[in-house]
Amino acid sequence: MNNINSNKKELSPEQREELLRALKARFEKNMNCHKGLKWAKVQAKLEANTEKLWSLNEMERTGGEPDVVGYDKKTGEYIFYDCSAESPKGRRNICYDHEALESRKEFKPEDNAIDMADAMGIEILTEEQYRELQKLGNFDTKTSSWLKTPSEIRKLGGAIFADRRYDHVFVYHNGASSYYGVRGFRGSLRV
Repeated sequence: MNNINSNKKELSPEQREELLRALKARFEKNMNCHKGLKWAKVQAKLEANTEKLWSLNEMERTGGEPDVVGYDKKTGEYIFYDCSAESPKGRRNICYDHEALESRKEFKPEDNAIDMADAMGIEILTEEQYRELQKLGNFDTKTSSWLKTPSEIRKLGGAIFADRRYDHVFVYHNGASSYYGVRGFRGSLRV
């Protein structure tokens, strides 16, 4: 049963409890990702930000397995990334952005990474963030993820994506309108 009010972007009390349980279990299982951080402080911050909690639920719902990967002392924000082993299943088979989607004459994908991230209230990972994530484990060994593409590349019709192969992180380019069943995107959220 899905009780999300799409205008308010709020979860029902049951959805909120279920999400917080899942996030807490993942947080405790992966302490190497957030040394020195305490779940109680993260939870208090989440409970005070219902719209951010909704975004985390969207990350969870689409297979991202969001987890805390850092804390920004300057802003007082916890940083969440999608930490699923492979690119989130509910966000694959999409091109890079709306312009790329519109440029396809036939065989259009259902959606695009940039619009999906905006609708979820999250940011697509940059190359730097993706490399930080890869220091925490081996991600995208069978899939790949679109990355925030520099405007000078995008202006020329391209977009960048990355994966891990041969125990190395590779960043590649493709036409922004391309899409593959194994390519999705990972997001970040600050709370």
